[in-house]
Amino acid sequence: MTHHDLAVIGTGSGNTIVDHRFAGLDVVHVEATRFGGTCLNVGCIPTKMLAYAAEVAETVRTASRFGIDARIEGVRWPDIRDRVFGRLDPIGDEGRDHRREHGTVHDGYARFTGPRAMAVDLHGGGTAEFTADRIVLATGGRPLVPPPVAESGVPFDTSDTIMRIDELPRHLAVIGGGYIAAELAHVFGGLGCEVTVVEASETLLGGMDETVVERFTAAVRERFTVHTGRSVEKVTGGAGDVRLHLDDGTEIRADRLLVAAGRAANSDRLDTGLGGVATRDDGRIQVDEYGRTTADGVWALGDACTGHPLKHVANHEAAVVAHNLANPDDLRAFDHTAVPAAVFTTPQIGTVGRTEQQCREDGLEYRVGLHDYADVAYGWAMEDRHGFCKVLTAPDGTLLGAHLLGPQASTLVQQLVQAMALGAGAGRLADVQYWIHPALSEVVENALRDAAEG
Repeated sequence: MTHHDLAVIGTGSGNTIVDHRFAGLDVVHVEATRFGGTCLNVGCIPTKMLAYAAEVAETVRTASRFGIDARIEGVRWPDIRDRVFGRLDPIGDEGRDHRREHGTVHDGYARFTGPRAMAVDLHGGGTAEFTADRIVLATGGRPLVPPPVAESGVPFDTSDTIMRIDELPRHLAVIGGGYIAAELAHVFGGLGCEVTVVEASETLLGGMDETVVERFTAAVRERFTVHTGRSVEKVTGGAGDVRLHLDDGTEIRADRLLVAAGRAANSDRLDTGLGGVATRDDGRIQVDEYGRTTADGVWALGDACTGHPLKHVANHEAAVVAHNLANPDDLRAFDHTAVPAAVFTTPQIGTVGRTEQQCREDGLEYRVGLHDYADVAYGWAMEDRHGFCKVLTAPDGTLLGAHLLGPQASTLVQQLVQAMALGAGAGRLADVQYWIHPALSEVVENALRDAAEG
């Protein structure tokens, strides 16, 4: 059995930990899938590259509202797909090669065999066993597949597979109403596929601010067939002819099925109990504010442990864990006080902080500033009908949360994220700077002023 100074299990954000501060250490990296993790291979980056292509197609398709007659001559899906993965796959391969040049890499699933002792079931066969002084668990997550699909024997895709298919489906059925389902429905709908969405909750994007949920659900109903408040009881058919049987007797026929019903942490594959690593009721690894697990010398970060399964959160946690490994006498804590998120759909969403329903549930006194895109000049230019900026503040102007729906929402929300991080109040933020007229950012200014004025 070999021994290493440091073991990093997972090469998404985990791959950013080992830098010059760890020069001279014997390091082993273990990866169960492709180097680069979820974000690079099956998540953030490929979905957004595809979402942008879909946005371009949707812009052409709806150009007539601006007095421009345009049509799409064709969608070259293999070219769109290969543009994405022709760029991303080499990055992962180069990352693996770089780590192999400077340490040990095992391709396979790692599991604990004892305290700071692990075995890797190698993809090529066999097992590699090692111990390490310190271990970082950054194993990410994977798609959940509900029993009616998993037990049906009918072919289906998840976000891990759908982006690499060889041809566009004519009709795509999507199970799920969260952000992954929303983005991939936008991708394939924007590229010309018929899309049907089935969601067990009464709305899409449940958990987001209620105004976002209401307007987004309404906007998606205009684009796709949407069944909310419905569950899939049975899946039948086969390749090219999938049939979903809903609890109200509805049958949906499609030639491809995408399951985007949530994700689970990969911690259940680690035999954490043998390593003395405690997990939460939902399977996530238990960590303290510094990223330490309950096992001495074992740390964790990202989707394996966090309540915020977002790449920028995993990157933040990786930076904190790296610092703490390199500076054990000067520990830094995770800071999750103002975690933003975005959904890259049409319409786009940007959000940070509390929702209005959370403010009510917590019994907070709060003010609401809400301004529609349609009420600022650039919104007129865009002929926008759904977009808005909503700001929630305490009576003294302290920002509690901000939520945007519409074009450029993921960018516009960043100024509000910064304001929350710096403690700038709504009135101060509105008054301290010029706001370019007639830029779309005026929707943020007006929402801030609405909140400040009560």
